[in-house]
Amino acid sequence: MAASRFLLAILLGGSLLAASPASADLPETIERIKPSVVVVGTYQQTRSPQFVMRGTGFVVGDGRQVATNAHVIQQALDEAAGERLAIVTRSTPSGAQQRPARVLTVDKAHDLALLRIEGQALPPVTLHESDPVREGQSVAFTGFPIGGALGLSPVTHRGIISAITPIVLPGANARQLNARVVQQIRSGSFDIYQLDATAYPGNSGGPLYELSRGEVVGIINMVFVKESKESVLSKPSGISFAIPVRFLRELMAQEAKQ
Repeated sequence: MAASRFLLAILLGGSLLAASPASADLPETIERIKPSVVVVGTYQQTRSPQFVMRGTGFVVGDGRQVATNAHVIQQALDEAAGERLAIVTRSTPSGAQQRPARVLTVDKAHDLALLRIEGQALPPVTLHESDPVREGQSVAFTGFPIGGALGLSPVTHRGIISAITPIVLPGANARQLNARVVQQIRSGSFDIYQLDATAYPGNSGGPLYELSRGEVVGIINMVFVKESKESVLSKPSGISFAIPVRFLRELMAQEAKQ
């Protein structure tokens, strides 16, 4: 009898492990997310290469809006030489497709930007707005790490929300404060997500999403946050960060009113 109970416990335990939603749902979630993730960059016909990547973005709203980091698009365009903003998507059956883009609105305080793309609507992501994000929650992010060095194919990393922490980390004394940190302190701090998974500069602007439904909870940020939190450190930690998605929802709502 004892042996039968032991065998039953093993079988039930194995069934529970096999039904774990985190491991079972992630491949399907990635499959849903990837068509919405795009490369953000610039196009210029007379240069080589003609398209230069600046970061990652993802489709939101009506399928013709793309969210990314403001710092991804802040470098001035050489319009006289024909340089223009563009995105590259791989959501079409024919493979990669380039689309012209323009800036709709920018939120510099939270390093967010909203673009408008031309052509047929792309599949938008779902923005998380229900249960609060919690420390220890499993998440993933998809983007284009290290730019085109690894090829313009979307790559997914998985981790957890390791901390929800203020963006500003003041220095021990005034001499350690740079202009970015001082400006952030004056404009008001806000909480950001610290991740235990490694993101790279090419991931900037990409979606951070929960595993089961693929709802976007944040936007990966590899420059803006690090300058605020790690500029006073002699050895940067390499920790990754994300801006909470509520600021993107607010930016989209403001744009809709205009």
